[in-house]
Amino acid sequence: MNQASLPVAIIGAGPVGLAAAAYLLARGETPLVLEAGPAAGHAIRQWHHVRMFTPWRFCVDRAAAALLATRGWSPPPAEDLPTGGELVARYLEPLAAALAPYLHVNARVIAVSRQNTDKLRTAGRERLPFVLRIAAPDGTTRRVMARAVIDASGTWFTPNPAGADGLPALGERQAAERIASGIPDVLGADREIYRGRKTAVVGSGHSALNALIELAALREEAPGTRLHWLIRKDRIETAFGGEAADALPARGALGIAARALVEAGAVEVLAPFRIEAIGRGAGGALRIEGDHAGAPAQLAADRMIVATGFRPDFTMLREVRLALDPWLECAGSIGPLIDPNLHSCGTVRPHGAAALAHPEADFFIAGMKSYGRAPTFLLATGYEQVRSIAAHLVGDEEAAARVELELPETGVCTARPAPRIAVPSAKSCCGAAKPEPAIAAARADCCG
Repeated sequence: MNQASLPVAIIGAGPVGLAAAAYLLARGETPLVLEAGPAAGHAIRQWHHVRMFTPWRFCVDRAAAALLATRGWSPPPAEDLPTGGELVARYLEPLAAALAPYLHVNARVIAVSRQNTDKLRTAGRERLPFVLRIAAPDGTTRRVMARAVIDASGTWFTPNPAGADGLPALGERQAAERIASGIPDVLGADREIYRGRKTAVVGSGHSALNALIELAALREEAPGTRLHWLIRKDRIETAFGGEAADALPARGALGIAARALVEAGAVEVLAPFRIEAIGRGAGGALRIEGDHAGAPAQLAADRMIVATGFRPDFTMLREVRLALDPWLECAGSIGPLIDPNLHSCGTVRPHGAAALAHPEADFFIAGMKSYGRAPTFLLATGYEQVRSIAAHLVGDEEAAARVELELPETGVCTARPAPRIAVPSAKSCCGAAKPEPAIAAARADCCG
């Protein structure tokens, strides 16, 4: 079969997947975008209520904007901060319409391989086309062929568990109806679930900060609402990030707001707290058991929000030869760039096709999934990835190697040393001060 006549398959119709399609089209290639959900941006629609901390200028890809301009689209104000819903409505939906001939929704990729062979064969492997097996909602399956594959399927639907061992805590799955992952709509559709109840927020990233800020706002109208913050790290200060030194002010505002809540006694903090088991107590409440500062501890809560990050799912790639970092599970050789064990900045140098390459020729993982379990990712990073990958796939290695992106600094590396905060006792959380409106309005960025 003449591989040159086959499309480049893109798994996932999120911002990075659609940007990949735009870059391929601009270079005369035919993209085939396969989206598991019923519409483009399916994962982002799950957090439509969240305001991002990256302004529009970092959320819109250049090739996508050029394609949209041919259809009369005007970009939103560059410095405005979109919600997830606005990102979908004002950018992804118009982009999906422009790419409609190449976009297939309700098309879940369940396996990727090479035609007429398996993972074991080496000789001539790179000359064989890819075979993608696709499942429809009714359970039927079909296959498509592609000359190259870009996996931009993300990690949203595979969140990390609450358990401190990297495994679900004992009983965690059985208590799932009272546990939310990511960023629930605390001030909207989920208000009554959390109003007047005791919620334990687990995690120390931007999603956890967002949940705490919104729960604190809910507490203003329902004083019976109580917050516990469970952090695995020894020091709470590490969760506040760069604060005022962050080049993205809205991202820094999350840390500022969280610090204010802690110092005001609005949140009871347990750090370090490592969850071992989740059971059921009186009235069906959750009983959270674990290790708190080296001693056995137990906490009762009505609800839990587990915001401990995400991890990639490689099930569909069982027959693909992958190069993965052994602990981050990130793609290619980017591990040292993003490993939080090695550096605290969170700002990563742009990288492209060469750094993302796998032993499987013409196969790439891009976007959030390329970062594996690493905690910080920006859309602009993914756009640069797929720009470089598209250039590589058409043989323009000079463009593939060129860096065309500057990322904002997090401010973590250069921030003032954070003083140790005296963690309020459980009794002190009844007299919380109301955070400043600008701080209370800050939101997390699920793309980051």
